[in-house]
Amino acid sequence: MNVTETAADGLKREFLITIGAADIDAEVQVKLKDLSTKIKMPGFRPGKVPASLIAKTHGEAVLGEVLQQKVNESIQSTLTEKNLRPATEPKVDVTKAGKGEDLEFKLSFEILPEFEPADVKEITLEKLVAPVSDEEVDTMLKGFADQRKNFVAEEGRTAKEGDALTIDFVGRLDGEVFEGGSADGVDLEIGSGRFIPGFEEQLMGAKAGDIVKVNVTFPADYGAKELAGKDAVFDVEVKEVKVAAEVVIDDEFAKGFGLDDLEALKKAMREQIERQHDALSRQRLKRDLLDALAARHDFEVPESLVTVEVQQITRQLGEGEGEGEENEAVSEEKQAELRDIAVRRVRLGLLLAEVGRRANVQVKPEEVNRAIMEEARRWPGQEREVIEFFSKNEQARAQLRAPIYEEKVVDLMLGEANTTEREVSLEELQKDPDEDAESAAA
Repeated sequence: MNVTETAADGLKREFLITIGAADIDAEVQVKLKDLSTKIKMPGFRPGKVPASLIAKTHGEAVLGEVLQQKVNESIQSTLTEKNLRPATEPKVDVTKAGKGEDLEFKLSFEILPEFEPADVKEITLEKLVAPVSDEEVDTMLKGFADQRKNFVAEEGRTAKEGDALTIDFVGRLDGEVFEGGSADGVDLEIGSGRFIPGFEEQLMGAKAGDIVKVNVTFPADYGAKELAGKDAVFDVEVKEVKVAAEVVIDDEFAKGFGLDDLEALKKAMREQIERQHDALSRQRLKRDLLDALAARHDFEVPESLVTVEVQQITRQLGEGEGEGEENEAVSEEKQAELRDIAVRRVRLGLLLAEVGRRANVQVKPEEVNRAIMEEARRWPGQEREVIEFFSKNEQARAQLRAPIYEEKVVDLMLGEANTTEREVSLEELQKDPDEDAESAAA
């Protein structure tokens, strides 16, 4: 095998690899001989099929197999001998291959950059901590109570906000009943916002037996395009007006959740809210860590990875729509912005991968299995199909493994960084850091 480096520009590498015809033919003969001991052909005893006949019937297939094998072996040996780590699957361009010919092909790829990760111990981070207030616990309790409230019909009552009405209704557009605009026996809580804007408010003051004409305009972004932005009239017959029975938040209420008493319920809620606060706090801390790492690294990244990342971001944001020169100019500007984001993501991804490689961070099979089960729970009734999909698809499992690996590396780095804590309000913890940056720049 002869390997010649034909290009080395930044992270790009290109090689011309030649394997002699004699080597290829020798390998073909070995495989044909091995095949002759296994193949069965009419008129011949096992192992007695003439080599010429086997070569005639199977020679082309064996040659193709040998050529593919030689390509794979030479790629691996080239990468190993030259200590190169390709960023993506190497591209192979065969320029010569055939019976009695040398095998010649071009091998091109981008390598992973060589860089020294910054010392995380030199990074100082501030962890925002928001204690759980009694008001948050009370608000959660009230929310649970609202979900469990019962409505009782009250004769002669006029509907007020918070009441529930049982209604029949028929909707019309330009005097014609439209599909999906009619229903009977619907329970509607005034103030719930379940119906389109303006509908519930017009039922305030109604009593059982009243027929109310409700005039509304469907929102411009309404899901059913044939109704979006249209004016409609609903004839609404009020069957019942029901008032919410008071829900007493006491020990009996707590027992409805399987807990011993109200204090146990409050404790469980406080712990749940604490976990939510902790998740927000870690999210902010992780972002600050990544910002600090991005500021400390400026190594070259493979263009092929950047291109893939731009495409992925573009798909996520739904970019690429619109026509005309003006939109094309905006698109070019947007693409430049997306490229900057993609470069940052790729660089940080390579950095985290390198830190994890040096620290021998591993994702255990059981961790991937837990992620698969969590994914399956998102598809009620299709759990078996989801689990089977991941069991047969290594690429899909890799997509689940990647974020687990990233979080483990981030945890490792957060453990090494200098971290101080600052107590803040929940509002400050929830605030988008970009808002502060924009305010400062204004």
